[in-house]
Amino acid sequence: MGQVHATGGELVTDYDALCSSLEALLEGEHDPIACYATAAALLYGELHDVNWAGFYLLQDDELVVGPYQGQPACIRIAMGRGVCGAAAKSLQTMLVPDVHEFPGHIACDARSRSELVVPLVADGELLGVLDIDSPSLGRFDECDADGIERVVRVIVRRVLVRRR
Repeated sequence: MGQVHATGGELVTDYDALCSSLEALLEGEHDPIACYATAAALLYGELHDVNWAGFYLLQDDELVVGPYQGQPACIRIAMGRGVCGAAAKSLQTMLVPDVHEFPGHIACDARSRSELVVPLVADGELLGVLDIDSPSLGRFDECDADGIERVVRVIVRRVLVRRR
């Protein structure tokens, strides 16, 4: 499904297909945890060169690990701490080509070298973040950031159905 070869031979994700697949998988589902778990499994299975994909959910002003795929992760992250905490605090996507150059990076998995974190925001309120790690330097680019932001919008729309 989601991979195509670019002119240089590298794999590029087809985010249109990924979003369509996610929409189909989440059709009719209203439980947020089921939606997050399904999205994490889809992303982990479809994105190339990733070693962690999952969610940290906001609870009492800190991020708590939610559904994910990959090695065991940090359970709690303070707002503003590490890449996930920075994305949550700023409500901005964080694209980090080399996590070792990010001040305060939290090394849950020593193999992770690059990271992409997108906040989940509904009606102006932070729900959590989607975190994707790779063992390769510079794995993610602006195309990935835009694509994962689109994936997050699919997830947030589904979660909002439950909240309303």
